[in-house]
Amino acid sequence: MAIKLLISLIPVFLLLIMMLYLDSLKLVNKKLLLTCLGWGIVSSGLSYFLNTFLINNLHVNFDTYSGFIAPVVEETLKFSLLWVLIKTSRIGFMIDAAVYGFSIGAAFSLVENLFYLFHYAADESNPMVWITRGFGTAVMHGGATAIFGILSMGALNRHSNLGLSSLIGALSAMFIHGLFNQFLLSPLISTVIMVLIIPITIISIFSLNEKSIRDWLELEFDSEVNILKMIRKGRFSETRTGEFLVSLKAHFPSEMVFDMYCYISLYLELSIKAKSLIMLKENDLEIPHDPELSGKLKELEALRKNIGRGGCLAIAPVLRMNRKDIWKLSLLE
Repeated sequence: MAIKLLISLIPVFLLLIMMLYLDSLKLVNKKLLLTCLGWGIVSSGLSYFLNTFLINNLHVNFDTYSGFIAPVVEETLKFSLLWVLIKTSRIGFMIDAAVYGFSIGAAFSLVENLFYLFHYAADESNPMVWITRGFGTAVMHGGATAIFGILSMGALNRHSNLGLSSLIGALSAMFIHGLFNQFLLSPLISTVIMVLIIPITIISIFSLNEKSIRDWLELEFDSEVNILKMIRKGRFSETRTGEFLVSLKAHFPSEMVFDMYCYISLYLELSIKAKSLIMLKENDLEIPHDPELSGKLKELEALRKNIGRGGCLAIAPVLRMNRKDIWKLSLLE
């Protein structure tokens, strides 16, 4: 029993540990990771009850249900939390989306394999059953949800619509899951394909995405430092950005323009701090405590409310804020 348990459970978590190791930029938030693992367990339990209900009421055979309906039910449950994290800008890059998604799938497969072991195959002596479940089914669950996160974030980083990008990611996850469940190839070949393709795909994405993150850090860090330096020297109005802000006086009350100025200055300060935090994490250096940080984040939110949606749209050309910029501030919380 112990050997069966190890074979069916360990591989997928070893792959998750490898993914965390590859995250050299330390983008993954450990609290969110634990939340995702917990959701994987919860979603597995929910899928059992929902699948049981649907099988008893849809009057379709098991093979049809397993190949076409179960993937929709299970993947929707799994990636629902991941979608919320993406929607609320708690995820900034494909790397952390992949890790959070894979962790949900890994925990889901943990519960599913334990249930299968104790209720259906406790006396199963064929080791291929456990190899298939541990290396095939478990990796498929983790990989499918990770791919939802990767495709969703990839589309968003290209400024695509969230609904469209989520639909593409969802259909891809369900397709992979459904294809695996239909066993068009032998279980062993399907398992080998999963073990080879999913890790290689994720590792390749990690490599490419880390390069783009470093380029983003270097390019925007220098730009923001230069703008903040001009602000603190009182020479901001001499820059094109400063000239643009002065031109807004013709369209907004002077008090609001002043709040815009304060918002830009404080945002740049916090943005530089967030990027510095990523660099410190990457090099395993100590992160200094800033007792004023919480107050500055609250002040930034208060300024955002003061200038309103119109003010935020007006200064958008100055800050060029996108989902990555909103996400990086969450690192400071």
